[in-house]
Amino acid sequence: MNYNESCHKTAINWYPGHMQKTKREIKEKLNLIDIIYEVIDARMPISSKIKDIDDLIKDKPRILIMTKYDLCDTKETDKFINYYENLGYMVVAVDLMTNKNIKKILELSEIVRKNLNEKRKNKGLKPRNLRALIIGIPNVGKSTLINRLVGKKVAGVGNIPGFTKSLSWIRVNKNIDLLDSPGILWPKLEDQEGAKKLAILSSIKEEILNKEELALTAINIIIKLYKNKFEERYNLSVNNMSDLEILESIAKKRGALSKGNNINYEKASTIVLNDIKNNAFKNITLDRLN
Repeated sequence: MNYNESCHKTAINWYPGHMQKTKREIKEKLNLIDIIYEVIDARMPISSKIKDIDDLIKDKPRILIMTKYDLCDTKETDKFINYYENLGYMVVAVDLMTNKNIKKILELSEIVRKNLNEKRKNKGLKPRNLRALIIGIPNVGKSTLINRLVGKKVAGVGNIPGFTKSLSWIRVNKNIDLLDSPGILWPKLEDQEGAKKLAILSSIKEEILNKEELALTAINIIIKLYKNKFEERYNLSVNNMSDLEILESIAKKRGALSKGNNINYEKASTIVLNDIKNNAFKNITLDRLN
């Protein structure tokens, strides 16, 4: 593969038809919904937030749920928690491996349900279940979160974007009904830096991407934010090296070579991208507030 100055510049866009359909169906069912569970990835608290979500869910009460809190850099992500709370959000950071803070989501939901039924009582209406909509980008952990809320497996879990394909109602408990929705993005990914973070953390289908280009971008981002972790992982000093030279060094160290000891860029790229997906760098957050 020949690398040149344009190696980081391919625009990323992924907006399959089912996402447009999902948005249309959400708008049609919104009048049934009492509360929104907006799910974002704690490792990218800005990049993983649906850009046009306010147009979609209007002024419905919402809980902003940060999944994968166990995988993030808590020092950095906690800044975002404070930021969103200052904007008036109810924020809950969850660890889906240990169920940390799952109860908190249910407790906040119960407050909304009681307020809802108090208003219904004043109108002479019978109490009813709270109806929640769960919404977020692909591969942010919605299905796993649903299973934790219910306490058993009711939603299929797939580590690929686009796994859930249609809206469906799920009974969480005797007081909450949940409308599950497929992961959605927005029609034009204008923030390409954010789009690349989505791709690096598997929220955009890998098949549409140039893997080598994405790996070079990932190297650039990780070194900028976590240089020591990167150097420790690959046992190399990156000072005065280009992203490409770093990728080539990793290829040599990890045996990502073709016949004649030539660099196998695809294998080397897979090593870097899999290391990020598998938390080999330990607790990273790719977004910054400033």
